[in-house]
Amino acid sequence: MALNEETKHSQEMSNFDEGKHEGKVTKVLTFTVASAVIGSSLQFGYNTGVINAPQQVITDWINESYYDRTDKLLSEDTVDFLWSTTVAIFAIGGMIGSFTAGPMANRLGRKRGLLLNNVLALIGALFMGFSKQANSCEMLIIGRFVIGINCGINTGIVPMFLSEISPFDLRGGVGVFNQLGVTFGILISQIFGLKDLLGTEDLWALLLGLTAVPAIFQILVLPFCPESPRYLLINKDQPKEAEKALKRLRNLDDVSYDINEMQAEYDNEQKEDKVSVKQLFQMKSLRLPLIISIVMQLSQQLSGINGVLYYSTSIFEDAGIDPDKSAYATLSTGAVMVIMTIVTIPLMDKTGRRTLHLWGLGLMALWASILTVSLATKDSWGSSSYLSIVAVIAFVVAFALGPGSIPWLIVAELFSQGPRGAAVSVAFFINWSANFLVGLTFPFLQKSLDAYVFVIFIILLVIFWLFTYKFLPETKNKSFEEISAIFRKEAGKKDEYVSMAPNEKPENQI
Repeated sequence: MALNEETKHSQEMSNFDEGKHEGKVTKVLTFTVASAVIGSSLQFGYNTGVINAPQQVITDWINESYYDRTDKLLSEDTVDFLWSTTVAIFAIGGMIGSFTAGPMANRLGRKRGLLLNNVLALIGALFMGFSKQANSCEMLIIGRFVIGINCGINTGIVPMFLSEISPFDLRGGVGVFNQLGVTFGILISQIFGLKDLLGTEDLWALLLGLTAVPAIFQILVLPFCPESPRYLLINKDQPKEAEKALKRLRNLDDVSYDINEMQAEYDNEQKEDKVSVKQLFQMKSLRLPLIISIVMQLSQQLSGINGVLYYSTSIFEDAGIDPDKSAYATLSTGAVMVIMTIVTIPLMDKTGRRTLHLWGLGLMALWASILTVSLATKDSWGSSSYLSIVAVIAFVVAFALGPGSIPWLIVAELFSQGPRGAAVSVAFFINWSANFLVGLTFPFLQKSLDAYVFVIFIILLVIFWLFTYKFLPETKNKSFEEISAIFRKEAGKKDEYVSMAPNEKPENQI
């Protein structure tokens, strides 16, 4: 029976190959990607970087606002704690949002889920934008929390949406646009955060409130974009609507290959129960792709990049850069990240995910080591400050090469439609949890370890490199079914779909 099923599957894939056509970038695909990326990915990037440059004016305001209300000044440790909370509460919101992203995407759809999520963005923007006028640090923290939920949902839905609307041979390149939006958002926040623009004592609240702009943009343009064809066919059982959406996205009259590939996935899904988050952990056949997905998220967030993004200004100041110039040094990291993310778009489907991730992790470990040396010798070597800038920029380049974008898109590739929503929720919850951990603890680690703070990340980067080399398969130019076959072979289960095992019951379940 197992042999017959495998033979049948091979014949189906052979038939699909005959209908393959080279994917092309169409106007509707471009418009849809731009709508999702500018409205959601850019939102995430903007709120990741916006808190960096105006750190000093915000911490001063926290103390002043407390004094205005109580006639007492806060201690330095209390101010540091409130500042760290303001930074880290964004990630707590992200954890909550990411865990709800999968169910939300499956219940409401990718497109409608993104549209409704903008309500949270507008609420967060109002709280942050009027916090200074209300003289309320609490409003600032609440606003950061709400916008964190919004960004958590965005990070869960957007990579899924992009992977499902893309031709299989362009999926990697299109997926990188998610990270491009993030990096561009970071760069915009760094530019607007300069003291010559909005990073001032009077305008920093406006700087934070501008997060409403991408939300308004998406509300206006996303309704004109098609829904994910894969969602329409598999989740909603609407083949005509799925075909209609595909024809718009591909600008083709014949979309039979895409329909057949999705139909095969849909037929397999009908043979099994839906996969919940609990079952995701219990089913042996899903364990390896789940572990890979989780470690990939950790390799991104525990690489040290958030230490650079959140606190690069203070890193440059500690390295001896003049405080008035450190913000411009930070700006260079954002610009380089955008440029390198653009460079990786064609590389993703040519060089491959696995290769780029390995190179990225290896180079990050190298430059983190150089950064540690430069920070350790800042008092004895006059040129160490310049080496710090070079090391930080090179570290960012390495991050953008692979670890910046690949963890976001790889989860949607490792799982087929049934468990994809649950897998996305779990993986991105881990991502945001690690984000929170680094955001909360990095300033304290920086104070206690000083120049050697990045040694922790160097060790982790080596571990992640070894894991990636051992376990991560290459997914470039492969359909979701072909990727599933890789795990099916690894697991030695010729008669099961690893991503969606038809006959498997969760452990401990009768």
